[in-house]
Amino acid sequence: MQKYFSGGKAQLAVLAAFFANGAMMATWVARIPFVQSHLGMSKGTLGVVLLGLSFGVLTALSLTGGLIARYGSPRVTLAGALGMGLMLPLLLLAPSAWALFVVLFVFSAFMSSMDVAMNEQAVLVEHQNGRVMMSSFHAFYSIGALTGSLISAGVADLAGFSPVLHAALAGLIFGGSMLLCFPHFIPAVPEKERQPVAFRLPERAVWLIGFMAFCAAVTEGAMADWSGVYLIDIFRTDAGFAALGYAAFSLTMTAGRLLGDTISNWRTPAFIVRLSGLAAALGLLVLVFSPSAPLSIVGFGMVGLGLSNVIPLLYRAGGNLPGISAGVGIAGVASIGYSGSLIGPPVIGFVAEHASLRVSFLLVALLVGSLFISGRRVEVQTESISSQED
Repeated sequence: MQKYFSGGKAQLAVLAAFFANGAMMATWVARIPFVQSHLGMSKGTLGVVLLGLSFGVLTALSLTGGLIARYGSPRVTLAGALGMGLMLPLLLLAPSAWALFVVLFVFSAFMSSMDVAMNEQAVLVEHQNGRVMMSSFHAFYSIGALTGSLISAGVADLAGFSPVLHAALAGLIFGGSMLLCFPHFIPAVPEKERQPVAFRLPERAVWLIGFMAFCAAVTEGAMADWSGVYLIDIFRTDAGFAALGYAAFSLTMTAGRLLGDTISNWRTPAFIVRLSGLAAALGLLVLVFSPSAPLSIVGFGMVGLGLSNVIPLLYRAGGNLPGISAGVGIAGVASIGYSGSLIGPPVIGFVAEHASLRVSFLLVALLVGSLFISGRRVEVQTESISSQED
């Protein structure tokens, strides 16, 4: 375990940022069934409302590279964390579906800005320490998501502990913690080199990496947005048990990421991505054909393990492309990847409305399974990274 904490205060600060981001996101995910019931939304309406999350992400990502170039990733990380913490309870206070759409837009804009900025910080810490560490950082996102999920499951049935109070406390604690971490982040861009903020499309070099991130993002989004709804809708579980679906996904993803840096030293990126796609697809097939809720939890866990190291590898590749700054490269990969979050929710909701969530998850299995084909190209995209490490 010592290797995870050998990078000094900067590494610890970035680990805390990943943890906080995951915990706040999981707090929202666990409360989606509550919000759906409270506002009386159908699955189709929920799918449309979740577009607010996707639109916010894509809007922010088109600007985040410029924001980081202008203000530096430490400031963007802090602003994103504080914004997420402020918006979290407002998600549960939204009086209508359209109000929820707007709050989701703002929440996700802060979330994605923090995401890109903290990933640039992770790349800088890797360079500072001269070794692969990205999967370990993403493991702490998963640990945060697992923590947020388990806390949500634990307080779901506590008398007198309202979901709004829970969300407010989570936002205050996890978002506010970045005030303590801010002094220890690595300054990424000297003041004299900072550039104006401007809308920008992803660079050409990131499109292939971005497509693979797209496949992974659709699948992760399906687990985040629909895991609780799936268990309640298909197996009639209560809210506490429903939260365990995403918790299982987060737990196995955490385990895979804790081992990810070690695996990257003895297996090629292409091998890891291709095997990951097959494992995630198999887990989704378990979900589709599962006859019971407990077996479905196993399926969620398999998907988490399969996807565990895909995004860290792709973000690391995007953050090390020759001639492109880490922030711009990561923002490009993330913007293409997160477009999967734009397409995924309405498609899953539409198919579920007219067929079932089982059919929706079958389509997701086919998509993530395509990583077995596209993953062979990761080798080409990461050669320059390997050479920098040797």
